[in-house]
Amino acid sequence: MSFQLHPRLAQDCIAIGRFELCRLLMMNDSQYPWFILVPERADLQEIYQLSKAERALLTEESSYLAENLAVLYKADKMNIAAIGNLVSQLHIHHIVRYQSDRAWPAPVWGKFTALPYTEQQITDNLVRIKNQLGM
Repeated sequence: MSFQLHPRLAQDCIAIGRFELCRLLMMNDSQYPWFILVPERADLQEIYQLSKAERALLTEESSYLAENLAVLYKADKMNIAAIGNLVSQLHIHHIVRYQSDRAWPAPVWGKFTALPYTEQQITDNLVRIKNQLGM
């Protein structure tokens, strides 16, 4: 079976681009800079299901993304997690956190209803993140 993005991720996120292993998405919630890496491999739920080389590549892509997000958005903290209780497809959240954000210091999940980006905010964020990542 070939890779297919989970419908919930497709619905809730904006596609940005691809790394060697992962698809990069931006969560459509303007309350937090929130990005998601999805390894483009079929039928994955857990990191350990990747090959050793793919696990290493996932770590590199995640670290590269996190470092660049921290710089671009001047993060106080980066929250990185692979939870998958609602969407079982393996995906890794990268959320830029500030001590001043609405949910601080609690996790962002289920805390507040998402506030979608405007079209202009989407365009601006895509330009910023693609430039930062060299995409």
